Amino acid sequence: MASADLRDELTCSICLNIYTDPVTLPCGHSFCRTCIGDVLDTQEGSGAYKCPECRAESQERPALETNRKLRNIADNIRSTHPEQEEAGIPCTYCDSPVPAVKTCLMCEASLCDKHLKKHSKSAEHVLTEPTTSLENRKCSVHKKVLEYYCCEDATCICVSCSLAGEHRGHQVETLNEASEKKKEKLRNILQKLTSQREETEKRVQNLEELRRQVQGKAAGVTERVTALIRDIRKQLETLEKRVLSEISRQEEQVSLRVSDLIRQLEIKKVELSRKMSDIEELCDMTDPVTVLQGRESDRADYCDTEEDTETRDIKVHDAGDLDVGLISVTLHSGLAGIVTGITRRRRVPEASDMLLDVNTASDMLKPPVHGTVSLFRSQSQLGLSVRSLRSDP
Repeated sequence: MASADLRDELTCSICLNIYTDPVTLPCGHSFCRTCIGDVLDTQEGSGAYKCPECRAESQERPALETNRKLRNIADNIRSTHPEQEEAGIPCTYCDSPVPAVKTCLMCEASLCDKHLKKHSKSAEHVLTEPTTSLENRKCSVHKKVLEYYCCEDATCICVSCSLAGEHRGHQVETLNEASEKKKEKLRNILQKLTSQREETEKRVQNLEELRRQVQGKAAGVTERVTALIRDIRKQLETLEKRVLSEISRQEEQVSLRVSDLIRQLEIKKVELSRKMSDIEELCDMTDPVTVLQGRESDRADYCDTEEDTETRDIKVHDAGDLDVGLISVTLHSGLAGIVTGITRRRRVPEASDMLLDVNTASDMLKPPVHGTVSLFRSQSQLGLSVRSLRSDP
């Protein structure tokens, strides 16, 4: 009996188990930290916090002080008598541990099947499920069995509380009635939560399906765009080679013309140097007759005629230059051909192809619609200009 009494003192009145991390309220009653924390959480917004044992009120959430001595004793009992934890609540009257099937609130004793048959059948002997904590089944003020529930204060009370105590005149119900009403409310809440969970799961499935569809479309579009860009790059490389080849051809052609003109001018320069040497020789002579008679017949060869000079000037200009216009036409026509070829091929799906059908999709799946953008513009919108290739006159 002493052991049973000790276990009663070490049992939390909320969870009906031996204390786990016990804490003490300012009124002196102790509870498991988690248990009393949950109770205080439910009392938030009610205007006052009440102790589950003595109903002591506090306007502010009470501080929870760790009861180290109680915790050490509870841990010691739990470690030295683990078999009692597993066997459940033992019968008070049996010498050896026999699981109890009922607890009498009047006798404050737990009964096995054998002793239950011999127990009083009087209505005053209220039987409950086996419990080691009987204090929470009795009124802390009148020490009577809790039989009613005060709807105004949301607490269990005894008959004396209802008739002459602080709950006098309050609306009260039997514990069974109040319990059934609360269960009905909980069942309604459970039904709503179940419906919300099913709807949430349905939305998750819809979003998962949408993600799979988008991933599939994205993979297909990526493959087609990659192939298209690869083809465009190949055509651009071919066009680049053709345009650069044309530039090289023109450069070589102009270079050949310039080389030919340089060769002709070098010959002319040698001839001019010879004539200058003859003239300088005549100028250095002192004999007038020799000067006057020297190369008289070739005097006309000393200087070119105006017509010959103009002819040679024209040949210099005729060396030519790069035909930028032809290069521009080649480049422009090549680019235009690439764009035309692309537009004739099967068009890559536009952005609208990857959007949801706004007529059939769920509202939660509809993204904002800001219009769609085509991946390609028409040739006239390409904005390609070759004027920059032309040099200023």
